[in-house]
Amino acid sequence: MKRAVILVSGGLDSATVLWQAKALGFSCFALSFDYGQRHRLELEAATKVVESAGADEHRILKLDISAFGGSALTDISIPVPEEEQDGIPVTYVPARNTIFLSMALAWSEVIGAKDIFIGVNAVDYSGYPDCRPEFVSSFEKLANIATKTSMESDDLIRIHTPLIDLGKSEIIQLGTKLGVNYSLTISCYQPDVDGKSCGKCDSCRIRSKGFYDLGIPDPTIYV
Repeated sequence: MKRAVILVSGGLDSATVLWQAKALGFSCFALSFDYGQRHRLELEAATKVVESAGADEHRILKLDISAFGGSALTDISIPVPEEEQDGIPVTYVPARNTIFLSMALAWSEVIGAKDIFIGVNAVDYSGYPDCRPEFVSSFEKLANIATKTSMESDDLIRIHTPLIDLGKSEIIQLGTKLGVNYSLTISCYQPDVDGKSCGKCDSCRIRSKGFYDLGIPDPTIYV
């Protein structure tokens, strides 16, 4: 089986991507990050998601991006907005996907994988610049220039973004067909101490609307 590195955050999108990579016949190596985010619940969710999918291996890599701040997800002094914002929101974490994909690329070289999956989305997303097709395409070009793998093999390194053109309801519909257990996932930027989602942040609103538009119950437990 061909190996693939799958970025798994514990959220709805990355869970769907993991199951899809598995359905495509890849041997899945899941990679999550303890990057100084506001809460660790998403790492607990990622572990449950990976175990449920039966991935071959799961690594949680510690990278303290919070040392730089600059985002409501890594700096608790910046409140998570509960209303839609114009432009790039304060929940954008500077260079996060660039860093995550770089680490995934490093691991892929070690394990001999030439496929990397990431659940970025350019339709129902919050305006993050590193979720756009232009970013992914540029990073893929970089990966095929800057690695030992690209120098010694004719096979290209591929960055897979199977959800990039799908709306949230389409993603949920796909995942449901694949057998994703969405009750294991968490999307909220600011869940309470009991793990209940706020229902107010941008991520909660997009997730809730996705289930509503599809006409199926949302398994999320909200405050």
